[in-house]
Amino acid sequence: MEVRSVEAIVRALNAAEVKYLIVGGLAVNAYGYDTSPAMSILLLASRQTTSSGRLVRYKMSIPITAEQFADPANRELWRKEKNMTVLRLWSDVHRRTPVAVFVYEPFDFAREYASATWEEVIRGMKAPIVQYKTLIEMKKTAGRPQDLVDIADLEELRKLKENRD
Repeated sequence: MEVRSVEAIVRALNAAEVKYLIVGGLAVNAYGYDTSPAMSILLLASRQTTSSGRLVRYKMSIPITAEQFADPANRELWRKEKNMTVLRLWSDVHRRTPVAVFVYEPFDFAREYASATWEEVIRGMKAPIVQYKTLIEMKKTAGRPQDLVDIADLEELRKLKENRD
């Protein structure tokens, strides 16, 4: 994950006043454990959201338009028929910083957004980070090997911090 890429993404989303939550690798990093090179974002899907991606030269990995992605019926169809959970975005400019945008909300987004902590992800720039408990639940549900490693590492880090305090 490259700092300049994360900065460009967060700046574009904040400037467009998009409601989003950082989840995945960058959220794990925000909780103190350096991990995955991928950046996952959970947001309210909208044309505004995908337009923000274009501002930083990200493209959708499948041939769809912003309007198609913004349509909840399309996303639900992709989820059911294609077992799609995220839409991958790529960029020639930001090759080392892949982005995954969830096609559905795995929890009550409004509640989670309201209780998110805004952490400095880049010097002088804050972004909303999903709650620790929710991040752990998402990783348990995904159950991929890296998610299980992240959970173990985060829990170990939390125990170390508690023992210091």
